[in-house]
Amino acid sequence: MRSCKLLLVVVLAGMLPAVSGCAGAPRHHESMIADLVAQADAVPAPRLDWAPCGRPELSGLQCATAVVPVDYSRPTGATLDLAVVRQQAADAQRRIGTVFAAAAGPGGSGLRWAAGGGELLGGEIARRFDVVTFDRRGMGRSGPVRCFADADQQRQFWTTVPLPPVNTRQERAAADASRALAAGCAAHSGALLGHVTTVDAARDLDLLRRAFGESQLTFVGDSDASYLGQVYGALFGDRVRALHLRSMTDPDAHTTDTRRAIETTARATEEALDEFLRLCAQAGRPRCAFAATDAQYVADLQTPGVEADPAVDLRVRNDAVLRRLQQAPIAVGTQERTRTVTYSEALSTHLRLLSDAQEGWPALAELLAELERGPAGNPDVVDEILAATTQSLDFLDSFIAISCADNTFPRDPDQWPSLAGDLAAVGPTYGPLWLYVRHACASWPSPAEGYPQRYSGPWILRSDTPALLVNNQFDPVAPVVAARRAQHELVNVRLVVVEGGYGHTVLDDCTRKLRERYLIDLHLPAPGATCDADAQPFER
Repeated sequence: MRSCKLLLVVVLAGMLPAVSGCAGAPRHHESMIADLVAQADAVPAPRLDWAPCGRPELSGLQCATAVVPVDYSRPTGATLDLAVVRQQAADAQRRIGTVFAAAAGPGGSGLRWAAGGGELLGGEIARRFDVVTFDRRGMGRSGPVRCFADADQQRQFWTTVPLPPVNTRQERAAADASRALAAGCAAHSGALLGHVTTVDAARDLDLLRRAFGESQLTFVGDSDASYLGQVYGALFGDRVRALHLRSMTDPDAHTTDTRRAIETTARATEEALDEFLRLCAQAGRPRCAFAATDAQYVADLQTPGVEADPAVDLRVRNDAVLRRLQQAPIAVGTQERTRTVTYSEALSTHLRLLSDAQEGWPALAELLAELERGPAGNPDVVDEILAATTQSLDFLDSFIAISCADNTFPRDPDQWPSLAGDLAAVGPTYGPLWLYVRHACASWPSPAEGYPQRYSGPWILRSDTPALLVNNQFDPVAPVVAARRAQHELVNVRLVVVEGGYGHTVLDDCTRKLRERYLIDLHLPAPGATCDADAQPFER
């Protein structure tokens, strides 16, 4: 454990939370951490029998299975197989160790990340480290949560439930769907649901560290995986070599006040939408398909006597498209070739595209333009965009289960319309959606007192090396304000903000270099250091 003096030195002025003495946490928190760690330490390190993965998309990688307990309080009870993938260091003579990477989510597959050529699988990091990823418990190939009897039932549910609801009838349907989904998950995965908390995943991660013979953990996690890193650091801080966390989660709000977390995200998503519209108007056509070129059309949108603002005009048009969808689906195309789009489908796609500033923003502009045109639009363009952004239904089941295990929500689905109204006041476009993607949590079959292993802070990282946090300035999913709160809560960190950075993925060359120096040499940027984004949306 770090000394109290050293812990205080790394704190920026005004950022130190109220802590007493060197412990920094009430005794019951220390006792809980000790119990959670002791349960993990009582489990033998898994044996990993490596073999070529045998799947074309994982060619050149090695696969193994790690056997872990379902319930760490019963280490000799039921077990779960974790799917693990490894790429060995390209430069064996200069190998430093193992870097563990977890996919974003919750519900994202590490194996899918590896199959897609995850960014750590190339460059200097791949030369100096074995790169390891895995599917978290409850997802992918690691005992996935099942909520339906078969794929047809799953597809029928997720394609018909109205999320977010826009009228009283849909609110009742959403409440019924919440109860039905929770009951289905309990029926098909009841034995697992109580053991998919991020605390359980963090203890799995420590078992993997031990299985690889690493005395300390080097970990990279983005988005929700940043929360996995924060939980690991809170429980196993003395076992941390380096934590590189990006697109940050505010751990306190995420765990104890999820409504506040959603409010923060909804505001940030609204801000990102404003930036999308501003930069679209600035870029014009053809780089942004939603930018108007018809002078009369623009004039009709403007309020008499008010100076024209192209970005405001685009906001009016965007909102008009969404209002039309709330009233009824929009059919794009005519006669024998149409593509009908619902409000739920369009809004969720809208959000996913907004998260990818380089590829997604131009596609979002195209989608909005075609929806606005309706019968005169091109259904093939709409089909292509929607197909490219379709979310895996298995992901949704895992996302729900892990969210309900980690988050805090009112346990009555009939209260959610009122809560959605409050969120719409701060995030009119996305606030209700951010709530209702977790709608089953209102009926979740968790104990009234909560899961005993669920950890809710404090979050101070007690490691010899501070964590390196990175966040885009305009992240619609992981707001920069959440990153600053995480900085405050973890204390022992350096935060780098990408100025002019858009989207939910950090892609600039500056932070890549910072990552290499940090993971390889444990070199930290100066306090307050920033990076500039390499490119702006619509530049191509």
